[in-house]
Formats: sequence, structure tokens, C-alpha cells
Amino acid sequence: MIKEKLREERNEQVEINLSPMIDCIFILLIFFILTTVFVEETGIKVNKPNAANAVSLEKNSVLIAITDQGKIVYGGHEIGVSGVRAVVERALRDTESSVIIQADRNSLHGLFSEVYGEAKAAGARNIQFSTKTE
Repeated sequence: MIKEKLREERNEQVEINLSPMIDCIFILLIFFILTTVFVEETGIKVNKPNAANAVSLEKNSVLIAITDQGKIVYGGHEIGVSGVRAVVERALRDTESSVIIQADRNSLHGLFSEVYGEAKAAGARNIQFSTKTE
């Protein structure tokens, strides 16, 4: 009689309910998607000049790069000086973003001042220059 009960218990399969675990994973996924801030990179590597003190980049910033060959790049695409104003105006429509200019240490100062002027003309109030700490 006892042997029959043991045989019956062995034949039963134990199932683990995975529904609560899947629910938790989906909730965590939604949380991380909603709290993540995406910073759009310029798409090129710029050799930034050194600075004695620096602050971290702000979130939701417009990053514009100036290469040592004189190219102006936003989002991996060359936009030129004339494209800076349109890019900054489009970014400022949604939120009050800051503009960060990442100029190569070997780029021309005149080109930097043109990009700065175009960003200012587009209505940017907070324009910063990106450097690296020593």
C-alpha cells in the first residue's frame, strides 16, 4: 500500500509557474526603456583639446563636431556651416537643449566661430565647448 502511494507520487510532474517572473522582466524592461536618456553622438572621433577643469555633458544636448579637415558633422553626416542653424532650430523646437561643439584641437578657430554664430542665430542660449580633462 505504501509502495503504491510512492509510485503514484513519482509519476506526478512538478511544474514551475513562470508567469510572475516574465511579468517582472517586462516591468523591468519598460522601466529601463522609459528612464534611459539617449544622447545622440556626432558619429566621428574628435581629438579634443585639454582643459584644467571640465563638467560632464548634459543630457538631451545637440552635439556638433568639427574635424581637423574642416568638416562639420552631426549624427554621422556632414552638414556644413549652413546646416548648423537648421539642426539647432529643429532640436530647440521640442525642448530647451544645449548645444555642445566638439572641435578638434587642430581645427580652425574661424570655423569654430562660424558654427558658434550659426547656433546663436538659431536661438541657442546655452552653447558649450567640449574638452577633455588632463
